[in-house]
Amino acid sequence: MSTLAYIVIAIIVVVAVIAVAMAASRRRSGRLQDTFGPEYDRTVQQTGDRRQAERELAGRVDRRKQLTIVPLPEQTRQQYVAQWQRVQASFVDAPAESVRQADALVSQVMTDRGYPIAEFEQRAEDVSVDHAAVVENYRSAHAIAVASGQGTADTEALRTAMTQYRALFADLLGVGTQPPVNAGATPVAAPPAAPPAEPVISNRSSS
Repeated sequence: MSTLAYIVIAIIVVVAVIAVAMAASRRRSGRLQDTFGPEYDRTVQQTGDRRQAERELAGRVDRRKQLTIVPLPEQTRQQYVAQWQRVQASFVDAPAESVRQADALVSQVMTDRGYPIAEFEQRAEDVSVDHAAVVENYRSAHAIAVASGQGTADTEALRTAMTQYRALFADLLGVGTQPPVNAGATPVAAPPAAPPAEPVISNRSSS
């Protein structure tokens, strides 16, 4: 076989290897995009490099595989829904305290599901694997809760935080997505929507 033939074969092999690698990379990117949704785009934007972002997201998936995340028993879910209703009912009189309690309640649900106690961003990353669609709500709501603790969050921001915590809370409980434990079980009601804005009362005197 001539030298030229060996060169051609080597080129074909290299091209084939590159094609296989590119196809594998595309499949990996597709899986990560399907898993993380908007969190994929956020991570790419944050890192400024798609490969670095995908390494980070793949690392989250690997970490998640080491965790034992369990569904909550039906009775526990019902109890949490009742707790949420009490927290939300107190919003009108004490919005800042309601947001603080909502933050604590969401954290407790995560712990009961099996997510490890960690600093906030690590916990958000852990949750993002299974709850990518609402993890940004978690970040935003937590930031408002921190601002509230510093006295810099107004009522509208606190109301937004309650709405965002509710979305994550419902997702963690599986409200509306999981069937009852048995046919005779009482279905879990979705947590009520966040409090509506207070009506504006006009002070204009009648003519």
